Amino acid sequence: MQLPVSQYTELLQKKQEKLTALLRPFNAPTIQVFDSPTCHYRMRTEFRIWHEQDDFYHIMFDQTTRKPYRVDEFPIASRLINQVMQTLPSLLKQQAVLHKKLFQIDYLSTLSNKIIVSLLYHKPLTEEWQQSAAKLREQLIEQGFDVQLIGRASKQKICLSQDYIDEELPIAGQNYVYRQVENSFTQPNAVVNCKMLEWAIDCTKGSEGDLLELYCGNGNFSIALAQNFRKVLATEIAKPSVAAAQFNIAKNNVNNLQIIRMSAEEFTQAINGVRTFNRLKDIDLTAYECHTIFVDPPRAGLDPNTVKLVQGYDRILYISCNPHTLCDNLQELSKTHRIEKAALFDQFPYTDHMESGVWLIRK
Repeated sequence: MQLPVSQYTELLQKKQEKLTALLRPFNAPTIQVFDSPTCHYRMRTEFRIWHEQDDFYHIMFDQTTRKPYRVDEFPIASRLINQVMQTLPSLLKQQAVLHKKLFQIDYLSTLSNKIIVSLLYHKPLTEEWQQSAAKLREQLIEQGFDVQLIGRASKQKICLSQDYIDEELPIAGQNYVYRQVENSFTQPNAVVNCKMLEWAIDCTKGSEGDLLELYCGNGNFSIALAQNFRKVLATEIAKPSVAAAQFNIAKNNVNNLQIIRMSAEEFTQAINGVRTFNRLKDIDLTAYECHTIFVDPPRAGLDPNTVKLVQGYDRILYISCNPHTLCDNLQELSKTHRIEKAALFDQFPYTDHMESGVWLIRK
């Protein structure tokens, strides 16, 4: 597989032009553009496994024809993923119990050179499998890989050691540790993620009062942004992400950040007095003076009730993985706020996908 590296600058320019056109109705300033490494930028990926007689190998499916094609190297993925995926098949072939009915392998790597390998099966995982998998992990460690190995089957998850790895990100002259849990969301492009965090820190410098964040995940943004606020209150619904966020708060010595486990919709109901929640019984919402809100919603964007909630804050930091739903939300947000800064983050080079950010100030 070859990447069109020579076309990268041109492709990024086209994204910039497209996002500029989308934001033009909202009088956005000149967009700041944050590029990506041209190869080995993706820190997580997954491959189906194709069995052919006594052989098997990684495959992907052509997006147009849906036909499978063999993948022996994947320059989009991190160098560490490439090294492991080229080493792993020969080791799996040594033990039939490890490759029989294996249908998928997921990889999650870090800039700090750690990796999780998840083996997915169409069969129950037995004690024999676990013993063989332990041997496989030892072989990978002997070859120099800092690896965690996980087996998955229907209603089964077996961790040979642990189901997480700790990433270390250099952000604005400081190193931050982020626990990343297998099968939970993490930012796919670590280098661009660092640039996103630095942009967000720069936007919110000199902020007064407190910060509210919806959809905080493992605390990726809230931990880095906490330095700019008196206190931070953040929400997240997924239990593994909340647990990782709590670890990250302690590991990074952040003492002004509180995570609550609830969805953005539930928090909207709570803050508006529509419903009461036991999860908030020990949290005094009136103790927070949040003048700034940060949102990084899913591709569908913000629902109408959350848009109304967001409009109640003087400053809005909005990271979007879908510029079209961002613009849908801006139809309403632009009635009360203006775009002070806008950015394009090239999380997914060589694709049409655009990650964007806007910093909004009340008119």
